[in-house]
Order: sequence, then C-alpha cells, then structure tokens
Amino acid sequence: MSFIRLTSATKTYPPQTKGSGPVVALDDVSLEIAAGEVCGIIGYSGAGKSTLLRLVNALETPTSGVVEIDGADITRFGERQLRRLRSDIGMIFQQFNLFDSRTVAGNVAYPLEVAGRSRDEIRARVAELLDFVGLAAKAQAYPEQLSGGQKQRVGIARALATSPRILLADEATSALDPDTTQEVLGLLRRVNRELGVTIVLITHEMEVIRVIADRVVVMERGRVIETGTVFDVLSAPQQPATARFVASVIDDVPRGDDLTALRARHDGRIVTLDVREGSAQADVFATLAAHGVRFEVVHGGINDIRGRVFGHLTLAVSGDQDAIARALAAASAYAPLTEEDTRG
Repeated sequence: MSFIRLTSATKTYPPQTKGSGPVVALDDVSLEIAAGEVCGIIGYSGAGKSTLLRLVNALETPTSGVVEIDGADITRFGERQLRRLRSDIGMIFQQFNLFDSRTVAGNVAYPLEVAGRSRDEIRARVAELLDFVGLAAKAQAYPEQLSGGQKQRVGIARALATSPRILLADEATSALDPDTTQEVLGLLRRVNRELGVTIVLITHEMEVIRVIADRVVVMERGRVIETGTVFDVLSAPQQPATARFVASVIDDVPRGDDLTALRARHDGRIVTLDVREGSAQADVFATLAAHGVRFEVVHGGINDIRGRVFGHLTLAVSGDQDAIARALAAASAYAPLTEEDTRG
C-alpha cells in the first residue's frame, strides 16, 4: 500500500492578467510513494514541484483530485486533523529559515515548544538531535555564526524534532557548495535508513537524485512525464527532458564536438560498447584481440547506482577492414555495439 498517494491531482490559480486563462500549476498528477522511500522529484522552474509539496503537507488543497497519506484523504481533513498531520511532516528549506534571534538549541526546540512538550522533554530531545546531526558543540551558537552546511543541519534537526514520519525537502542543497551538499545528502540518507523517515525531495539537480533517491519523478509543465527507479531512469531515460537532466551527470557517449574531436584524433572506426548488468566487456575485448584487431578506449564511463552498473565505453578500432567486420559481429554476441563512425 502506498504511503503517499496523489490521484488525478490538479491545482489551478486565477488568471494573472485580464483576459488570460487560469494558471495550471499541477495537471492531473497521479503519484505513489512507498513508506520508507526516498523519492526525488526533479524538474525545471515552473514544473510544479513546489506546488506538489504544498499539497502533501496540506498547505494547499487541490482544485480537483485526491491526496492521501497512509490511506486517509487529507483533502477532507478539518483543522484539528490538519494540525496533527503537519506535526507528522517535517520541512527543510533552501534558505534554512532559522530564527536569527534564537540559538541553535532554541531553533531545534521551537516546534517542541509549540507542541506543548515539557521543559525536560525538550532539553533531552534537543540534545539527542544535535548529537545526531553532529552539532552538539554548537548548541549555544547563533545562526550567523554557522556555515551554510551547519545551518542546514540545524534545519534538519528542527524538522525531526516532533519525530515525523515524512520529511519534505524543498531544494535543500541548492544554496550549498558541492562538498557540503554531499555531507547534507549523507545526513539525509542516515535519517532515512536509521530513523525510517520517508523523504520527498524536490530539486533541479540530477546529481542530488543520483546520490540519495531510490526513485525519481520527472515533472514538466505541471505533469509527471516519467517515473521509475533511479537506475532505470538514469540508464534509459524515455523523455527528452529526462535525457537532458541525465546528460548533466552522465556523459559517457561522445556527441557533437566530442565525437568530432575523436574522429580527428583516431583513424579507423569509432565504436561504442553498451555496458550493462550481464554484458561481458572482457569477452568483447578478447574477441577483438582474437581477430587481430587493435583497439583502445577513448571515451566513456561506468556508473554504479546502488550496486548496479551501466555505462558506455567508446573504442577506436583499427586494422584490416574484413577482420574488423568479423570481430564486431562476433563481439556483439557479448554486449551491444554501436558504430559511431565508419571511417577507415
């Protein structure tokens, strides 16, 4: 059973200018997220990602359609039910949203104070969370004394204060440098694995999806255009927008200027080997050698996603043309081969 489910969810807003039509932020979105999953939602600006998050935490209601959490239709909740729901959902933000006038401990304590917890309970929970995020020594520091990564760790601790089952991350690493981004993503992975929290994160960076997500949802113009495991989407994107995102993190097939440069540097044929689980590149190389064909790897890369591998290796192949033809035909039995260039 899905933990979070949207069924035909549409969200429209009134026209922005006189004579124009309504603004469609979400258009018939159906989506299921399992309990304990890290689901990454990716899309360019205006794709509808933030609107989708606001439907999940009930800050907005859909114009039509249904939003369910743990089997309950939250679009029918009254105010008291909504308050309980929101205490079960943590939020972290791109700009941290910390209280500058409060210490690190005070920021983490705030949602517990709002929830009416006792002073002793608050003190113990804050200490536990600051230890978890590695900021115990910064409890009495103020946000202005922290780095961006430390601020986001405070934001994560605060979001976890009431022990939510769901954590929503809105571009949580966009304001961070690459090294700090990796640290924060590692912490979010711990939150998911050690605490069992379901995480839904939105981003425009495919590298974030590659590092942390179990599954990816690709959005464009308010619609879900592709969804699948991170491995499936990265290794075989089905939509042009998805392929553009994937190309930002995986550049293992020569195209355009790269291919032109390879053609200029290497005589003979340019052949790309498709490496996937079950393919045997060693047998491909052995077959080429057995046919007296010379080759060298000139481009490509192998990607490892949760222990599953895929990628491409581009070879410059030279030698007798008949021998090359026989070698390539024989080698294709072990892995798919695509000839990029027929020169030679």
